[in-house]
Amino acid sequence: MIERQQIKTASRQLAQKTSAEIDAILLSLADSIESATDAILHANRQDLQRMDPADPRYDRLSLTKDRIAAISQDCRNVAALPSPLGRVLRHTVLPNGLELTRVSVPFGVIGVIYEARPNVTLDVTALCLKAGSACILKGGSDARDTNKAIHAIIQRTLEAHQLHPSTVTLLPSEREATEQLLTARGLVDLLIPRGSANLINYVRENAKVPVIETGAGVVHCYIDKSADIDKATRIVHNAKCRRVSVCNALDCLLVHKDIEPQLPQILAPMQDKVTIHHSHYGREWLSYDMSIKIVNSLDEAINHIHQYGSGHSESIVTEDEQAATRFLNEIDAACVYHNAPTSFTDGAQFGLGAEIGISTQKLHARGPMALEEITTYKWMIRGNGQERK
Repeated sequence: MIERQQIKTASRQLAQKTSAEIDAILLSLADSIESATDAILHANRQDLQRMDPADPRYDRLSLTKDRIAAISQDCRNVAALPSPLGRVLRHTVLPNGLELTRVSVPFGVIGVIYEARPNVTLDVTALCLKAGSACILKGGSDARDTNKAIHAIIQRTLEAHQLHPSTVTLLPSEREATEQLLTARGLVDLLIPRGSANLINYVRENAKVPVIETGAGVVHCYIDKSADIDKATRIVHNAKCRRVSVCNALDCLLVHKDIEPQLPQILAPMQDKVTIHHSHYGREWLSYDMSIKIVNSLDEAINHIHQYGSGHSESIVTEDEQAATRFLNEIDAACVYHNAPTSFTDGAQFGLGAEIGISTQKLHARGPMALEEITTYKWMIRGNGQERK
């Protein structure tokens, strides 16, 4: 059961904390997470035992000492960023003397629904605290024990800094909790789903609260006829093999017909890992599978991406500046790359500290979302007895 009043009270209490106080909490939290590495890994092993290692989600679920150190560092990175709150976005004085100021403020309460990615528990907590919003987390049952272990550390840290434990609420992993969150009107100011296309579609179709979609990543890389083959080889390998279970991983390689003779060279570094398909376009693999299509022109590559892409991340490898400019301008996606792998689509890589999700929609936020995207604004109007005629 969602404790509405407690979460609302916690949200107001959080809004009274100074930026320095929030940063101190985040630094303390990062240290506490690292200190509890062994306990978190123990909980994570319990979750992993319930999942088939062949499941594409297994890698997302799995934590290591290095991964825990990395998410702790992301928490410190968030602390080091300027506060997104209290920024003057617009200021003007009307002819009647009214002074108008538009100022960035917290949303209030942010809900996040996610699947087998326990790192999200800490990422969302850090970003929401820095942005002045309480958060309600609904993780999947696959990561139940890991999420509980991380959340327990978060709650102890909050209480040590005189913040209400409901500032960060972890809901039970059962489906009923999802229904409560989707319909929590008057409590949840913003809801963000992170996960499969099925999860995102379900949230969009059933939510009674405002939603920002983080869409599935059907990711392409087009190797143009003027591509540097060595550069293309490294980019494709990194985009595909760095981590196959994440949304920015390469799903479909498009190759200009003039480059087809060099395709074995491009694929050589991954030939023992990746299974090639000459169909299944429009599929997010999340595994060591990849589709390939030979195209006759840049136009055909662009048209293919518009037909099968999800608006997430797309890349072109070319030494032709005109072709690169056309691709960057014409591809309708949140992140479009020239001579770089799509693996860089990530809030931390973009200098945002961490990310709360990657939006593929166009309203309010697009691409990696962090502090700026999880704040809103209000107008402050100062007068001196003016009356409207």
